[in-house]
Amino acid sequence: MTSLTAAKHTLRFPSGLYGVTPEWNDANTLEQAVRAAARGGMRALQFRHKSPDRGLRKELAQGLATLCRELNVTFFINDDWRLALELKTDGIHLGQHDDPVAMVRSEIGPDMLLGVSCYAKPQLAQELLQYDVAYIAFGAMYASQTKPLAPPAPLSVLGVGRTLCAQYVSPRPAVVAIGGIGPQHAQALALAGADSLAVIGSLFMAPDIEAAARALSQPFSSLV
Repeated sequence: MTSLTAAKHTLRFPSGLYGVTPEWNDANTLEQAVRAAARGGMRALQFRHKSPDRGLRKELAQGLATLCRELNVTFFINDDWRLALELKTDGIHLGQHDDPVAMVRSEIGPDMLLGVSCYAKPQLAQELLQYDVAYIAFGAMYASQTKPLAPPAPLSVLGVGRTLCAQYVSPRPAVVAIGGIGPQHAQALALAGADSLAVIGSLFMAPDIEAAARALSQPFSSLV
């Protein structure tokens, strides 16, 4: 079991709560939810919206990019690296069905942060770490409503990922856990090796978003 020893300044990506947006189309609803999550301790946000309407996605992402700069929240866009470049976001997240990591890294340059999904595959993480990634994400850690068919990832994969990341000089890549995560899981995931928890439903669908963010952030509070 891995102890919580990584201070925030040793990571390329913020430790703690990493919110992932639900696919809402209302900009005001999104903004209010993000503000509440940030008050509760959310330190990074990923805009995930699969609508084919690029104009809508750009409008929503642009508003969130501005808001995250105001709130000092690290802002990532899922999949659409061209939009991330256009809006000058902090980073881009790529999954297995997105453009190749090597190609995207060459397009976005060395300064934009890059996060990658590694599912339950440490060997994939090892391969992708060569592209100067900010984090490797493992999951689904628990049953996920967003991706119900995602194969489960054991807690042990987080410790393996932590060992892989420890081979890199400070600041090292972070280990992110994702998939079905609720406040009741936060401590166990942190102790297993997660630096950050990526959460959609139990954060943004919670009756009290700020309280949910605080509970999800609690295991990492000494590192903030």
